[in-house]
Amino acid sequence: MTTVYERRQVAPAPPAPGRSPAGPVLAVLWGGAAAVVALWWHDTGSVVGAAGWLTGAGRIAGLLCGYACAVLVALMARVPLLEQRIGSDRVARWHARAGRYTVCLLVAHVVLIVLGYAAQDRSSVVREAVTVVLDYPEMLKATAGTVMLFAVGLISARAVRRRVSHEFWYYVHLLTYAAVFLSFGHQLALGSDFVGSRPAQAAWYALYLGAAALVVWFRVLAPVRLNLRHRLRVDSVHREAPGVYSVVVRGRRLDEMGARPGQFLRWRFLTEGMRGTSTPYSLSAPPRPDLLRITVKALGDHSAAVALLRPGTRVWAEGPYGALTADRQTAHKSLLIAGGVGITPLRALFETLPGDVTLLYRARTAEDLALGGELEAVARWRGAKVLYALNGRHGRRPDLTAASLRAAVPDLEAHDVYLCGPHGFAQDVYEALRAAGVADRRIHHESFEL
Repeated sequence: MTTVYERRQVAPAPPAPGRSPAGPVLAVLWGGAAAVVALWWHDTGSVVGAAGWLTGAGRIAGLLCGYACAVLVALMARVPLLEQRIGSDRVARWHARAGRYTVCLLVAHVVLIVLGYAAQDRSSVVREAVTVVLDYPEMLKATAGTVMLFAVGLISARAVRRRVSHEFWYYVHLLTYAAVFLSFGHQLALGSDFVGSRPAQAAWYALYLGAAALVVWFRVLAPVRLNLRHRLRVDSVHREAPGVYSVVVRGRRLDEMGARPGQFLRWRFLTEGMRGTSTPYSLSAPPRPDLLRITVKALGDHSAAVALLRPGTRVWAEGPYGALTADRQTAHKSLLIAGGVGITPLRALFETLPGDVTLLYRARTAEDLALGGELEAVARWRGAKVLYALNGRHGRRPDLTAASLRAAVPDLEAHDVYLCGPHGFAQDVYEALRAAGVADRRIHHESFEL
């Protein structure tokens, strides 16, 4: 056990009531898209000939692309309503899907408009494209923004992202802001739905300024306020298992931060080689008024460097984020299933979830059971159960099937299940849980695989 962060016997608190706002948020987003199409319909008369159809389709694609750009920016803003109530993983998937839609709409807009103009002017496609870029107002900036957005889309493709560092992907991804800024002017200057229509212009300005305000407030001002207020520094670092280290962070009035068991923050350690990267790590113990703790496994250069942190190192944090909390609980019984370093958020929940709690911990060997001593102590204190799924002889992996899960937890379908671990592990266990009769609404999992 990390003795500097001893457990304090506080009875688990009941979850706060509340439903996820995912449905209403999606309804608003799709309603906005419908309003954009209605704007095109209102401003469009009869469509005549191939040129008219091509240009009209290009206008629809352009309007929807412009709307999607604002949605992309808003989803990047880390709004607490989305990050904490809906879940960071779900919002990330929305953002990734919206990004794919945006790139497709952008391609359609560019191709259809150039083809339509070329047909209208009876010019070659290449000559028309050059004319549009060089002679039309705001188009040079829009072209630069288009190139940037394509670059972001390319780097974000799964096959490419796996081959580049997180830092490179992150900084290229920030070009989205520049791309949207450069492309905004041509929408109002050339869009026939906006020229001469003050209400449409005002609505478009409100959409973009609202998205920008969310980014400035939640990604700039709120983190500055948090860090000036709480003054975070590394207190100590402790080895928990091979390649796994806990970092205890000390600060002022940390209870006012609002962090909850199961959540994570984005951490930036202000020391050489680490200050350029902000990385999400889950809290591995319930937060205290003066201390927070994360537990990190060395999976890359940044996570490996965590073991070398020195007491007193300044820390810049953002958050808290995540919806893997007691708010998702729907039953009196809970099963926590952790794979590897996925134990970190579940360790905090194991101590604080109300009701009957069972923890199933999957690891290769007993030596790899990070925080094992703490788990046993918490289990004794609250009368909970800890089960281990370790490799057998010759490294044979245990089968976590529907049958084995039901054998370990006979009334499995009556449990809420909190699941955290590597993507493949989580997917396999999810399918086993569904086969065992656990309702989908009772399986709670956050994944950051886009």
